[in-house]
Amino acid sequence: MAKVSVIGAGNVGATCANAMLHMKFCSEIVLLDIKEGVSEGKALDMTQTANLYQFNTKITGVTNDYKATAKSDVVVITSGIPRKPGMTREELIGVNAGIVNGVVENVLKYSPNAIIVIIANPMDTMTYLTYKKSGLPKNRVIGMGGILDSSRFTTYLSKALKGAQSDIEGMVIGGHGDTTMIPLIRFANYRGIPVTELLSKNAAQQVVADTMVGGATLTKLLGTSAWYAPGAAGAVLVKSIVLDEKKVFPCCVALEGEYGQNDICIGVPVVIGKKGCEKIVKLKLNNEEQELFNKSADAVRKTNSVLKEMNII
Repeated sequence: MAKVSVIGAGNVGATCANAMLHMKFCSEIVLLDIKEGVSEGKALDMTQTANLYQFNTKITGVTNDYKATAKSDVVVITSGIPRKPGMTREELIGVNAGIVNGVVENVLKYSPNAIIVIIANPMDTMTYLTYKKSGLPKNRVIGMGGILDSSRFTTYLSKALKGAQSDIEGMVIGGHGDTTMIPLIRFANYRGIPVTELLSKNAAQQVVADTMVGGATLTKLLGTSAWYAPGAAGAVLVKSIVLDEKKVFPCCVALEGEYGQNDICIGVPVVIGKKGCEKIVKLKLNNEEQELFNKSADAVRKTNSVLKEMNII
C-alpha cells in the first residue's frame, strides 16, 4: 500500500484527499498546508468518517512540516493563489511559480523518488516549470488538467444525448484553459457509437463550446473555482499510478517531438501506471485537429515565456 501526500489543504487539495480515502487504495495520506490548523482540522474531520465509509487509510494533517511527507510514492501539488483584482497575469504566474518551486524543492528533499502530480494553476505552465526545475525524468511530472476537462466533456455529452455518463467516452487534449483546450468530438462515443452519428452538428458544437467554458461557468456560479471534480480527477490519476492500472488519460506531460511539439508540457493521451506517464498515445488527428493543437501549444508557450522573462527558468 502506498503513501500519498497532498500539498495544499484548500478546497481542491482536501477534496482530492477525501476522494482518495473513499477509493481505499493507499495506506497513508499526508495533507500539508502553510496555514496553521487547517490541514490538521480537515484531516481530523475526514478521520471521523472512517467508520461511516469503512476505510482504514490513515490521514494526517500538518502545517508546513515536509518531514511528515517523507518517502511518499506520489505527491499532489495544489498550492498557489487565485488571481486577485488588479493582479496581472505575469504577477500571478510569478507568485505561483515561486510557491510551486519551493514546494517541489521541499517535496524532493524528503521523497526523491516520488511521482509529482500538478493541479496548481496555470497548470500547463506549472507542470513545465516543475519539469524544467526539478530535473526529474518526464514520466514523473504529470499535470492533471485533461482528466478534469474530459469529465466535463462527458457531462455535457450525457446531457445532450440524455444518456448515462458512465457509458460515454470523451477526451480533451491541448492546454488546460478555456481558449486552449480541444474537446475531440470526432473521437467521442456512446457505447462505441460515435456521438457525431447521434447528435446534430449544432448540438455537437454546443457541447464543445460548453466544455471549453466549463471552468468559467462554475466560477461564475460559485464565485470561486470548482473543487469537487478537480479533486476527484486528481484522485483517479493517483489511483492509476498506485495500482498500476495502465489507464489512458489525457494529461499534461513533456513532449519531445510527439504531436509535432518540443520543449512544452501540454495535454495528450498517456498510459498511467506505477512509473507515472509510461507511454504517450499517438492519436491520428486530422488537419483541423492538428492545427488547433498547434495553436493551443503556441498559447501555452506564450504563457511559459513569462517564466523566462522573469528569469524563473
